Amino acid sequence: MNPSGAGRAVAIAWTAMGTKALILDGGVDDGTLTRRPGEIAADVLRRAGWRVEVLVLREVDIAPCLGCFGCWVKTPGVCVIDDPGRDVARRMIQSDLLVYLTPLTFGGYSSELKKALDRSIPNISPLFRLVRGEVHHVKRYARSPRVVGIGVCASGPSDPEEEELFETLVHRNAINLHAPADGATVICVTEDDEAKRERIERAIEGVIRA
Repeated sequence: MNPSGAGRAVAIAWTAMGTKALILDGGVDDGTLTRRPGEIAADVLRRAGWRVEVLVLREVDIAPCLGCFGCWVKTPGVCVIDDPGRDVARRMIQSDLLVYLTPLTFGGYSSELKKALDRSIPNISPLFRLVRGEVHHVKRYARSPRVVGIGVCASGPSDPEEEELFETLVHRNAINLHAPADGATVICVTEDDEAKRERIERAIEGVIRA
């Protein structure tokens, strides 16, 4: 473990004590790529005083979004599909910090994470408004969680173009979800734990301090 890790985690705590973080582990297959980064992210947050829940999405039976918009016009705020996806969306909006943990897939999310995020659209309103000159959805709830994206590449070094795509994707999604702050980082499975921890701490701290 990086001996400086605890010190940096304490610095994060200045605005975080007692708040709730939800880590959405979008690992696929046996989850090898995301397991260790998820453990590090959870440790960083717990050391800083956060209450952390880790949700391994491949272990949750979530159906794909139907694209029917029923959650906006038929059952506002609740997906029409009665499965665990409803509970995942509820946990997301009740969190203070969301961590998107995913294998880097052509600069985007894994299928497991994408499926969960698609099913979270009941958390925003179908109405629109201008946000910094762009059209985005109106808030459904008074508060929204901050967002940190952690992309994991299977080999190193990571492709700068893929990194940029991932960071842009996280940021654009966060705007539409009304996240008060967001950030992203990409780590490689070949990096040692000290390097992984440093990148993850920096990303989390940047979002919390924003």
